[in-house]
Amino acid sequence: MSLFQPTNFKRTLFFLLADVVLSSLTLYLAYLLRFNFEIPANFLGHFWAILLLLILLKTGALYAFNIYRVAWRFFSLGDAQKLLYAHLAAYGLFGIIMFAQLDIFTPFPRSVVGIDLVLSLVFIGLLRISKRYYLEQQHQVQSKSTLIIGVNTKTSQLIKSALNQEHHYFASAILALGDNVNNQVGTYVSGVRVYGLESLELVAKEYGVEAAILTHQLDGETLDALYEKLYECGINEIRSYNPLEEETKQLQPLSITDLLARAPKDLNPSVIKSFIENKRVLITGGGGSIGSEIARQAAWFGAAKIMLIEHAEYNLYRMKEELPGALGSLISVTNVESLEAAFEGFKPQIVIHAAAYKHVPLCEDNIQSAFENNIQGTINVIDTSIKHHAEKLVIISTDKAVRPTNVMGATKRVTELYAQNVPSGSTEIVAVRFGNVLGSSGSVIPKFRHQIENGGPVTVTHPEMTRYFMLIPEACQLVLQAASIAKGGEIFILDMGEPVKIVELAQKMIRLYGKEHEVKIEFTGLRPGEKLFEELLLDETEQKTTYESIFITKPTPYDFATLKEDIQELYRTVDPIKALQKIVPEFDHRP
Repeated sequence: MSLFQPTNFKRTLFFLLADVVLSSLTLYLAYLLRFNFEIPANFLGHFWAILLLLILLKTGALYAFNIYRVAWRFFSLGDAQKLLYAHLAAYGLFGIIMFAQLDIFTPFPRSVVGIDLVLSLVFIGLLRISKRYYLEQQHQVQSKSTLIIGVNTKTSQLIKSALNQEHHYFASAILALGDNVNNQVGTYVSGVRVYGLESLELVAKEYGVEAAILTHQLDGETLDALYEKLYECGINEIRSYNPLEEETKQLQPLSITDLLARAPKDLNPSVIKSFIENKRVLITGGGGSIGSEIARQAAWFGAAKIMLIEHAEYNLYRMKEELPGALGSLISVTNVESLEAAFEGFKPQIVIHAAAYKHVPLCEDNIQSAFENNIQGTINVIDTSIKHHAEKLVIISTDKAVRPTNVMGATKRVTELYAQNVPSGSTEIVAVRFGNVLGSSGSVIPKFRHQIENGGPVTVTHPEMTRYFMLIPEACQLVLQAASIAKGGEIFILDMGEPVKIVELAQKMIRLYGKEHEVKIEFTGLRPGEKLFEELLLDETEQKTTYESIFITKPTPYDFATLKEDIQELYRTVDPIKALQKIVPEFDHRP
């Protein structure tokens, strides 16, 4: 073992010897100060006896208070308190002994005890804190000057973890947010001053702030506005702190999902729970982005049984691993016989149809496949649900069904018309229409992320293109909430907030990766079937519901026998686009 290898014995021996030396120095200095640096010889007669007694009492007290067991670099405020208590105990006991044996110590200047107490605390305390102070200064030089956003218990934890060198973000200042800002500004947390939002630019310049860490949970809109202010001040690295996560995930970089998230304000979990609890729920497309999240929500809200219908083997396997209690049926909704068997065995009370082809260009290139899966597959689910007397059928639709310009949107509009006009018997059928969900398979965000990580360029179709976005869990909960108030025949529309420019989304993602000078944006032009602006409403006649995030469109009557015949024509005609336009007159195809 190396001579300089730290051990408990070596640490204790080092500090014991250091305390003996420092105690000798402080006692002699106390004498000098007491006698104005001219100590009478008769007062030094008992110096060594007094020193020996003090050293024995002091080291004994320090040992009793576990001071010798504290690692040098981790000496803390709590340990400093113990150091004070140990000194008070040692010098208190010394005072008792001195007064009990006064003749032995005469002559002895009693004020020396008080002076030595103060000097000993200072000298021994400085020795204990010296290594930590040195390491913190070194760490501060090597760390990033950081602005902590939010004043709460996490703030203090974050500062202390930096001092303990658990990460390289050294807190230079704190920014107060929330309702109690006025009482927080000007105060200090663990030695770091708290400022208001109006001081952000000044603080960023004064401290040379390089990074910011969020300790507050902020909604997407507020966070987006704060992000823009931080970016304007030159603060590009922004992270969120969660001390409950494992160490490697405690400081997560801010993501574009955090900035775009617009959580609905009127989610009512109790309504969803009463709708789902103790029901048998069948979900088509149960392994996809939407279907899998609805399956999780159904399990969370207490569904009696869950069946997942999915034609992609891996997706179904993954969900079965996550929800082992769910039943899995590896079939396609285009297979009527298999669908019939699944319904017959499971007898669902609630059916949620999420299976569909959603990628616009692929549907343009494979029109008949889009017809078979999106139209005929949905018709199969509707007819089978009615036949087996499912209580409620929820069809997941899309904003692309509004004044569609592509085959995918037009097929979804056809299924909405079928759902509204089919004789449904005891089954209540409802469609729910919403825009893009953040992070879904095939969405623009994973695509941009891949392009940025590979050095770019990031491809955007058009500088004016906008889309609606919502988090998958919130969107799925709103779907279930809309279904809970449905009476049958409605098309519900989810309020997706304000639309987002895709180019601005790309710019923010590049900034969040810190690659604004490396990764460029290229405009590639609209793809077949795409339009610049998606719409959620067909006209302005939508009706409000009891929830401000959910609307109902006016129903569109269509003679059902005629509709069935027109749909069959889609498979016979040599001009499927014209046949689609007959069913959906507002379909303005843009190949």
